[in-house]
This record gives sequence, structure tokens and C-alpha cells, in this order.
Amino acid sequence: MKDNNCAYCAKNELLDAFAWPVCEMKTSFLYVFREQSKPGRLVLAYKDHVSEIVDLTDDERNAFMADVAAAARAIHKAYHPDKVNYGAYGDTGGHLHFHLCPKYKGGEEWGGTFTMNSGKTILTDAEYEAIAQKIRDNLEI
Repeated sequence: MKDNNCAYCAKNELLDAFAWPVCEMKTSFLYVFREQSKPGRLVLAYKDHVSEIVDLTDDERNAFMADVAAAARAIHKAYHPDKVNYGAYGDTGGHLHFHLCPKYKGGEEWGGTFTMNSGKTILTDAEYEAIAQKIRDNLEI
């Protein structure tokens, strides 16, 4: 099921405004989050338009969480963060997705909750593609 008013479903300029494509995974689509004040930050969106993780069967949930873990492993291999924070938001979007936000000791917001979209670090398309390729090179799916 798709919702054409949803950025993750429509895959148009709404999505392009905050995400750069990395790849399709088993149950989801992986993107570089455009705000890169924490190098390697990604967002992983479930393939179908579901709002809550409880909307999935146990097998679907387990497969989705395996995608989350694979993306996190790729971040660790590519960027060596001290910690990856996970955020599952969507109050206004209503599409199941996870933010994977690498955190670095002494870096921005270490010890606190990451800002959704500070707009501090916006890159060029070539730089986003380089991040996406670095994640692809370290992704085991």
C-alpha cells in the first residue's frame, strides 16, 4: 500500500528535500539524511506505507529490524562512531522509518538527543553520493 501524500511513498521532491538514495534493502529503502552534522547519518524507510512497527507481522518486523542492524553496521564500518542513536518518529508523516544518527565523543550533541534537522551541514550532490557509496561499500545485505 502506498500513500501519494507521503514523501517516502511518492519518492519525489518531498523526499529529495531531506534524503539522498543509497539502496533498496530487503524490507526498506535506505537514504543519506541531507543534514550531515553527524557524518554518516542515514534514514531507513519501510517499503510499504505503515505507520507503526506494531502494524507489521513478527516476521516483517524482524526482517525490518535486520535492515536497521545492517545499516547501523555499515555506519560503524564506514565512519567509526562512538555510538549510533536510533529515532523512530513520524508524528506528521505517518510512515514507519528510523533515523540512524552516528554520534562522536566530543562532537555535536554528544550526551544528548540529536536534533531532527539543524540545517547546519548541507552538502553538494557529489558529497552525498560519496557518502552513499561509502555506505554501499560497507553494507552487507
